[in-house]
Amino acid sequence: MSVGSEPQTSRFDTFKWLLVLTIVIVGVVGNHLYADQSVLYRVLALVVLGLMALFAVLQTARGKAFYTMFQEARNEIRKVVWPNRQETTQTTLIVVVVVLIMSLLLWGLDSLLSWVVSSFIG
Repeated sequence: MSVGSEPQTSRFDTFKWLLVLTIVIVGVVGNHLYADQSVLYRVLALVVLGLMALFAVLQTARGKAFYTMFQEARNEIRKVVWPNRQETTQTTLIVVVVVLIMSLLLWGLDSLLSWVVSSFIG
């Protein structure tokens, strides 16, 4: 493993994570205290607090590493060649036919073995 694989943490990262925790606690307690208010206002307040917490998380070393990994994953997903409708239909039909053939073979084998066993047992 290389030394550079672990993100370099800042001395303020602990403070930033405490800020995120505080924002989340404020959101939960505020949502509980203002339960009599309109749901729209509470949702808007929670969205704003969530965006603030996300901004604070992205300022930490682990948050930056997660965001980088997220972007790389999105780039890899774009490279995937997805099947078109015709390929999907053909593959599905092949699977259905193979399942039907195998079920008939297993039914026949089961019937044969049960007949053999019943003839020995009497």
